[in-house]
Amino acid sequence: MAFTGNFLCTSFKKELMTGTHNFTATTGNTFNIALYDNSASFTAATTAYTTSNEISGTNYSAKGAALNPVTPTTSGTTALVDFADETFSNVTISSVRGGLIFNDTATGDPSVAVLDFGADKAASSGDFTIVFPTADASNAIIRIA
Repeated sequence: MAFTGNFLCTSFKKELMTGTHNFTATTGNTFNIALYDNSASFTAATTAYTTSNEISGTNYSAKGAALNPVTPTTSGTTALVDFADETFSNVTISSVRGGLIFNDTATGDPSVAVLDFGADKAASSGDFTIVFPTADASNAIIRIA
């Protein structure tokens, strides 16, 4: 089993300190989510987007889809950023086990986070939607406490 939960990549944490990533909704970087099967090998040491074990299917393109970020905010003492739910429309895809969020604007497509869907998912000539959690201090997909 290649996916072992949701996590931020270690390189992403360092890159926050060097200004590699800008999540501002209207003027920031473009962040994508690519979808992978359970043979993908992701760990906290994952540093960049890869085509290895990326799924393929009708109406799905390599590098997945661009996410719509919500400008970073705070909740109590936690900084957070969220994305709008992402729908891959009219796709036929199978064995989708997880995703990789990465910065498609920055050189080398640096990784941000790995998402584990918990089980293989599929869509047949339909929509495949990734629902992001509530944007708060306890649940936001990216949060720094």
